[in-house]
Amino acid sequence: MAATRIGGKLRRLRRERKLTQAQMAAELGVSASYLNLLEHNQRPVTVPVLIKLAQRFQIDIESFSDDDDARLINDLMQAFADPLFDVHEVTAPELKEVVALSPGIGQAVLTLYQAYRASSGGPAAARLDEQTWSETPTGMPSEEVSDFLQQRGNYFHALELAAEGLWQEHGLASGTLYQDLVRVLATRYAVDVVVLPAHAMGGALREYRPLTRRLTLSEMLPPSSRVFQLAHQLALLGWHRELESATATGKFTSDEAMMLARVALANYFAAAVMMPYRRIREAADEVRYDMAVLEQRFGASFEQICHRLTTLRRPGDEGVPFHLVRVDIAGNISKRFSGSGIPIARFGAACPRWNVYDAFATPGMLRVQVSQMPDGTRYFCIARTVAPMGREAARSVFGQRVSRLSIGLGCQLGEARRLVYSDGLALDDPQIATPIGVNCRICERSDCADRAMPSLLRKLSIDEDRRGVSAYSPAG
Repeated sequence: MAATRIGGKLRRLRRERKLTQAQMAAELGVSASYLNLLEHNQRPVTVPVLIKLAQRFQIDIESFSDDDDARLINDLMQAFADPLFDVHEVTAPELKEVVALSPGIGQAVLTLYQAYRASSGGPAAARLDEQTWSETPTGMPSEEVSDFLQQRGNYFHALELAAEGLWQEHGLASGTLYQDLVRVLATRYAVDVVVLPAHAMGGALREYRPLTRRLTLSEMLPPSSRVFQLAHQLALLGWHRELESATATGKFTSDEAMMLARVALANYFAAAVMMPYRRIREAADEVRYDMAVLEQRFGASFEQICHRLTTLRRPGDEGVPFHLVRVDIAGNISKRFSGSGIPIARFGAACPRWNVYDAFATPGMLRVQVSQMPDGTRYFCIARTVAPMGREAARSVFGQRVSRLSIGLGCQLGEARRLVYSDGLALDDPQIATPIGVNCRICERSDCADRAMPSLLRKLSIDEDRRGVSAYSPAG
């Protein structure tokens, strides 16, 4: 925290309180000239000054974290990477200044861009410029839910306590969890659970009918998914108040987004039931995040374990802060959460150098990567392909295409030794780090053979007599 630079936020706070620099400096016990340096990010704020800020102005020190500003800057850079803005030549320093001085304006610009993409995502827009549009325009309910989870650190204490209470009240046991949940549904909610053949489900994997109080599960669900779906249904039946209370804190623009958030939180509860906080937290440390062991110990899938590990953020009892990304073979990002601080592409394609994409070349095999962002920050990542829920058993069906997704889970390099997958790797050797970026349009690397389009951060210079590692390598 001692190296944090908070000039923009400090200046905003002073102006909101209608104080002069001399007045605020007196409140903080510093000189006006020193406060001026702080406001212009020419000095890092110290811990004593932060403590005085919290005491004198009744603010949460965490609100002065760089994370929110960095995320907004990254989102704006991705938005302005759209060829739509090429003629305006907006630079990264300009965006940083906007966010530092007026984050509300930055967020408003981002909201307008999201609305523009959402309203222009139809066939007419595709005809105008097929290369500009992604398949999942921002402003969609899924994006609002991703932001909701990110802003809350993907941790919901009330749901954790509810899951723990379910175990205690009904005497659940890990070895008989499926049968125990069936029993709870029957005795507490008079719900019958039936497993039906796939053809009788009409394409559904789970279906609950309130009038008959019957919950049907598809035979295509593997055991881990069956337990998960039972717990999910319990959340909707018995903890709807907790779900509504949590979703009420989000800023959703549609009923669809609100409903999707409820589903996400019911999934959160289901994972907390399958893998109670203290047990998964201690087990993860004990086996050093060995995914194969955790899968067996909790009867969970690789994807379920990865998701659960990102939620271990209980104050005073945190696990490794992970980021998670889920992609398909076309590069579409269907899930993203950054607990590690790594920026994840929000508009358009992500960096093809991530091992989450390499995993498609070796289905089912876990890939390990040390990666480095352009700012020098390094991350340790594992990745593996998975089958979409309910499709694992479909591999044996003749003539049916096998769908695959890839899950990437990672942390900052300083946390890597807590993971068994770092054993034997010379993590301090810069040669093993793969240079990556967020995406091509906002990546400054000029020597990347995987570059698909020119960068906004470098002037494009073409020499017809010289070819570099890519068509967009600088001529000089």
